[in-house]
Amino acid sequence: MSRWRPLSLALALLAGCSQAPSDARLSREESASTSAQEASAWAPCGRTASLLEDIAPGTMGSEPWELVRGGRLLFFTADNGEGRELWRSSGSGGKGTALVRHIPLGPTGMAPAELAQVGDRVFFAAEDPEHGRELWVSDGTTEGTHLVKDLWPGETGSFPRSLYEYKGLVYFAAGDAEHGRELWRSDGTPAGTFMVEDLEPGPEGTSPFAFTRGGDGALYFLVEQDLFMKLMRSDGGPGAVELRRVPASGSFIEKLTPVGKRLFFITGSAHDDAMAELEVTDKGRPPVQVGSFVAVGDLVAMDGRLFFSASDESTGGELWRSDGTTKGTVRVKDIRTGSEASSPGYLTVLGRRLFFAADDGTSGRELWVSDGTASGTSLFADLERGGAGSSPEQLTAIDGYLFFSADTAGRGREPWMSDGSRAGTVGLEELAPGPGSSNPRDFVRSGWDVFFAADDGTHGEEPWVLPFKSGGHCDRER
Repeated sequence: MSRWRPLSLALALLAGCSQAPSDARLSREESASTSAQEASAWAPCGRTASLLEDIAPGTMGSEPWELVRGGRLLFFTADNGEGRELWRSSGSGGKGTALVRHIPLGPTGMAPAELAQVGDRVFFAAEDPEHGRELWVSDGTTEGTHLVKDLWPGETGSFPRSLYEYKGLVYFAAGDAEHGRELWRSDGTPAGTFMVEDLEPGPEGTSPFAFTRGGDGALYFLVEQDLFMKLMRSDGGPGAVELRRVPASGSFIEKLTPVGKRLFFITGSAHDDAMAELEVTDKGRPPVQVGSFVAVGDLVAMDGRLFFSASDESTGGELWRSDGTTKGTVRVKDIRTGSEASSPGYLTVLGRRLFFAADDGTSGRELWVSDGTASGTSLFADLERGGAGSSPEQLTAIDGYLFFSADTAGRGREPWMSDGSRAGTVGLEELAPGPGSSNPRDFVRSGWDVFFAADDGTHGEEPWVLPFKSGGHCDRER
């Protein structure tokens, strides 16, 4: 496949950008941007997104949720006015977008949810009048969408939750009368769907959740057992090992984040004077504490280190990093000096740089970038001049590009994208013209498109699509 640098596209993007920030010191970030682009031959075909399908004409919109890439198809749930169902799309401006299968609602009236991609299929929880809420699977066809297994016979169901792909299988929590809510797994067949382990014998159950694949290849998750919340480590079979516990009442373990072979997480208490502790386990070894904070926000891995937003007793919420040691857990930069917080959020890695939203107290909340050092952490794009800020949200890295929403004067909150350079950071064509906002969210690539949900002010919130292709296919199809 030939590599393709979209020069004509870059010129078109520049022409459509009302505010293209410039900086004489672009060489390093342009180099990083080029590296990211060369690692991926994918590129957007222009900057005009199209309505994928008006699923619920004449209403407030179908409100698509849980947009999940499933092989060549996008899966999502939407309400066409007759109830929320599972839908699919092959993209291409609305062609091939359809309801997968009508599933009559069961006794609770709950819609399909908990979508999880496993290969070319999607697993999900759904209910019908006969079986209640159980595990279902779909390959995108009506005949290939069916109940996997009736785990708790009767009209109530086992209520599968926290569906998660691991080693080509779906792991989840589900209940039955004998074992309560425990850990199950499935390959999509009745015979291949079974309880992995009864961690607490009897009908009480442990309700596993927060499944996370560690860099060491293990499956980590949380359970509630014996009045404690516990962090568990498993190879996917029976014999899960407890690594950490805190009292289930008033305490927590959260934000499980793999970094290399390590797993970072936060422990703490709900009491007002309690601190949030940053802990790490290395390939299942006993966890150690490496930092203590007033509060901790987003966590993300980059270049073998953890980057996170946190506030300590001397500064408000700022950007921090950790190499897994106490000495190596340090603040990257005090973006908003003093006790006030810059509140970094939506931490997203693009190539070897970290993008996030922050407020330095002067430019308002804008898009920032960091290479992990204080000198390499700076305002990336001041999209809304002055102290108001554009408040970037929904930052999503997709094959060398950053997609996000931003709120600017005269345009409202609309979709934006960046190739990793300031000049290549531009708004897509407005979906809701004028000062109105389309409020785009949930960017995801599937096939040769980037999908997202947005409201253009006419159709309500519906799915939208931006062609996003590889190897020069944009030019070939013009």
